[in-house]
Amino acid sequence: MTNKIIKDLSIQVNLSGLSFCILNRSENNKIEYSNTIVFDEKLTPFETLNRLKEELASNTVFSDDFNTIKIIHYNELSTLVPKLLYDESNNAEYLKFNSKILKTDFIASDKIESLDSVNVYVPYVNINNYIFDTFGAFTYTHASSVFINAINGINKSEEKCVYINIEGATMQVVVCSSHAFDFYNYFEFSSPEDFIYYILFTFEQLQLNAEKTHVKLSGALDDDDDLFKVAYKYIRHVSLVDEHKLFLIKNSF
Repeated sequence: MTNKIIKDLSIQVNLSGLSFCILNRSENNKIEYSNTIVFDEKLTPFETLNRLKEELASNTVFSDDFNTIKIIHYNELSTLVPKLLYDESNNAEYLKFNSKILKTDFIASDKIESLDSVNVYVPYVNINNYIFDTFGAFTYTHASSVFINAINGINKSEEKCVYINIEGATMQVVVCSSHAFDFYNYFEFSSPEDFIYYILFTFEQLQLNAEKTHVKLSGALDDDDDLFKVAYKYIRHVSLVDEHKLFLIKNSF
């Protein structure tokens, strides 16, 4: 009798690129396929959908049967709300404080149990509709939920640490300790100078000490990268998250 092959598919969607991961659970959670496509410029949701269709149609790895499918929406349209204050009917009001949204936008939410909070966000509905029509049932979440849950799983420091995940020309920033979550934000940058500006701005706003506070980077970079070098120039303690190459993949399913 042949054992059934169990595979999970995860797709991260943003207007600057696409990321794909196929996890084979039948082979000790082996990452069977991983690929990131970076667009030359930021696209519209309609154009991004067309690129997604092209990729799914042109690669035979996506013709397999999948046990689960997860879509991760990556954009700036999200905000955290304490669970005690959350009311689903006020979703649009929460987002209006820090995001430009349209009256026609569909708003979703993720529960982040470790923070007793709810992450309110705008998913790409056209992407969700296409995935449902193509694959059937699936789940979806926001990239900030993935990042925050990943940090909560690895952060053991009693001192405040700054975690920064870099994807193309975007960065997610979390400031927390093992007993408190202080800050999450999303920034877009076009140069190493922009990158370090947002980091130092965060330090200033939260009154963090650049000589003492540790900054931990994850994403597609190493210690020879310009972003790492500029961070190290202004901040004494900068390092890569130990398992940075698998940082989001391991937490996407």
